[in-house]
Formats: sequence, structure tokens, C-alpha cells
Amino acid sequence: MGAGLGGLVAEPAAGDNAAPMSVGELAGKLKRVVETEFGFVRLRGEISGYKRVSSGHAYLSLKDDSAVIDGVIWKGNVAQLGFTPQDGAEVIATGKITTYPGRSKYQIIIDRMELAGEGALMALLEKLKAKLAGEGLFAPSAKKALPFLPRRIGVVTSPTGAVIRDILHRLEDRCPTHVLVWPVKVQGAGAAEEVAAAIAGFDAMSPETRPDLVIVARGGGSIEDLWAFNEEVVVRAIARCSIPLISAVGHETDTTLADFAADLRAPTPTAAAEMAVPVLADLRLTLAGYGNRTEKCARRYAERGRERLDALVRVLPRREALLGPQRQKADDLGARLDRGLERRVVVARGQLDRSAGALRLSTLDRQLERGRDRLSATWRLVESLGPNAILDRGYAFVSARPSGAVVGSASAARSAGTVTLHFRDGEIDAKVERSAAKAYGAPPPEQPTLL
Repeated sequence: MGAGLGGLVAEPAAGDNAAPMSVGELAGKLKRVVETEFGFVRLRGEISGYKRVSSGHAYLSLKDDSAVIDGVIWKGNVAQLGFTPQDGAEVIATGKITTYPGRSKYQIIIDRMELAGEGALMALLEKLKAKLAGEGLFAPSAKKALPFLPRRIGVVTSPTGAVIRDILHRLEDRCPTHVLVWPVKVQGAGAAEEVAAAIAGFDAMSPETRPDLVIVARGGGSIEDLWAFNEEVVVRAIARCSIPLISAVGHETDTTLADFAADLRAPTPTAAAEMAVPVLADLRLTLAGYGNRTEKCARRYAERGRERLDALVRVLPRREALLGPQRQKADDLGARLDRGLERRVVVARGQLDRSAGALRLSTLDRQLERGRDRLSATWRLVESLGPNAILDRGYAFVSARPSGAVVGSASAARSAGTVTLHFRDGEIDAKVERSAAKAYGAPPPEQPTLL
């Protein structure tokens, strides 16, 4: 084995006083050297392989025509980005170069990242627009009609800017309406997420409280100022919203992807308020006009009806012409009825006379005799059942004094105290002392004392 390649076991070489380093020691030294030399760098490149993991951190690569470097954006910095990174976007990343000893690779820790000029921004915008349009988010068939007179209007905007004041004043002038304001940031890091959350929040309200119309509004500005309304998260939130939505972002010449996804685009926030509600004075005027037209139509209908009635009356025959023949016929029938009744009376009188002559006096006498016999038999039965007939057979009856009511029981006699005994040949008053004994062998009852 040659001396230049070394022996089998490592031995100190003559004149070599450097102790061997471990791989970790070398990696640490390299890391310190790199971070010291490149503690602050700005790199321009194209994003490739952008990925955000569950921890919230983001990993990507920056490349140009000759090289590639890996990059990391920690969770806190991801939330501060002014746009959502996408593959193919040209950006300028600011951070520091460090090494990752576990893979012997160097990488950039990105603190801030912006698009590399307005051209890169427009390229990213067009790419995102084509992607969302291909998914049908901007299709005219997906647009919803706005309500004619919304009861509640939800506004997603900054609570402190002039936009909300303009909208409220315009609504008050045209048609006072209940307004729900969802305050959000409309520019800078986190603005897109707040706007999307506000739209979803209005959509998730109960039917009793949710607005009938939503306005997403912001004042004018540069493309960078309006970029939150180009973010994919905002566009998808608008497309998913089941409430009709007006996009009023920027001034008339400003256009964002939110405008394409909304059901209606307003050139300004003030114009959005005008589109949202009709003019109350115009409504009242229109209703008054409809009322006048209805009244005129009703009056004209009545007039035409009266004209038709008058025309019919003119062609109808007179009352005398209609009723004259009927009256004459009634008179004729009345006369015939009188004559018929007279004839009927004469015939009935003749029939009565003939029936009376047919009756014989002997028949009546026999009927009267039979009636007398039945009456005599009935009277004899009455006399045999009368109280006097009982007295003739030796019986008597008792009555109470002084009422004269018939006494029919011993208890009634005791209650009366003084009674009258009725016989065939007269009456005797008596006083009841006590009841007669009923037991066998008892002494005979005392005789009543005669009064």
C-alpha cells in the first residue's frame, strides 16, 4: 500500500499536530461560517415545489437558469406574507443562509418575500385567474339575482375607512335599511383570510338573522393594495356564498378576481349601495301611480258596465207589456174559480140533503136507548164503589181534625191526636191515647175517649 494512501490504522503523521474533527464539528463550523458570511441576503428566483405542512411552516425552492436553493418559511412569517406563494411566481426573498447538517445542504431561511416587480404580480394574477376560471368559479350560470328590496344588508369592509360611511349615507338617502357590518382588514398580511372568514360568517348565520345581500367593499389603491381581493381564499369564499354578493373593490378602473366571482360588480362602494336598494321616493311615486291607474281602471270598468246596463234596459220590453197578459190571465182564472166554487157548493148541499133524508128517527131512538142503559150501569158501579156504600155495610172511616184528611194508618192517627169517626148514621169525635198492644195475651186496649 502506498505511503500516500495511509495505513490500515490511523497514526499521527510526522509534523501533523491537527486533531481529527467529527462530522458534526465540521457541520457546525460550516454552519457558523455560512451564517456569519451570509447573515442577510436577498435572492431573486422562481418558486418551485411550494408546500405548506401541517405544522404551519412552508418549504419551497428558489431557482433560476443555473442553480437551485432550498428555502424555509417559518409559520409566523407565512402568516405575514402579502400573497399566497405559487409555483412559477418570480419573487425576491429576504433572509439568511444557513445549513442543514442532517442532509449536508445549505438553505435560505426566508423572513420576507415579495413578488419581483409588477410584471411578476400580473403574471401570477393571470395564472390564478385562468386556474379559477377553468373550475367554473366565474361562470355566468353561477350568478345569483339580487333581491329587489333586501331587509338586511351585510357589509364586509374596514370599520374605520370612508367606504363604510359612504355606503351607510347612500343607503340612508335612497332607502333606509338595516345594515350588518363585519369589520376586517382590507390590506396587508392576513387581510385575505379575514375577508374570506367574514363572507363565510354571514353565510353561516341563521335564516332569522342572516343578511339578504352582502357587499364586499374597499376603496381604491394600487394593485398591491388590492391584492387581498385577488387571493384564492377570497375568491373561493365568494363563489361558495349562498347569499347574493356585490363586489365593490377599488375605483371604476380597478379590477380584482373578487369582481369576477361576485354575482355583481359595482364600480365603487357608493355605486354598490345604489345597486343594493331602490330609491324609496321612486317606489312611493310608482305605487301612487299604480294606485291611480287601478282607480281609473275600476272607474272605467264601472262606467262601461253602466253603459252596457243602460243599453240592455233600452232593448228590454216595458213592464206593462210583460205583465199585462199575465194579469189578464189571472183575472180570467179568478172568475173561473168563483164559478167553480159556486157549483161545488150547490152539489155538496144537495148531497147533504139527500144524506139527511136517509137517516131514520127509529135509528136515533135505538142509539139513545143504548146510551141510557150504559150510563145507568156506570152509575150503579160508581155508587157501589163509593164510601157511603161501604158505611151501609157496617164499616166506618177516620179523618183527622181539624183538617178532615182521611187517616189511613195507625201512625197517621197518632200524629193527628184528635180524629173523627164517620158511621152510616153520623160522626163521633175521639182522642187517640196510645196504640193497641199487638202481642198475644196482652190486656185489651183502652177504649178511646169520646169527646
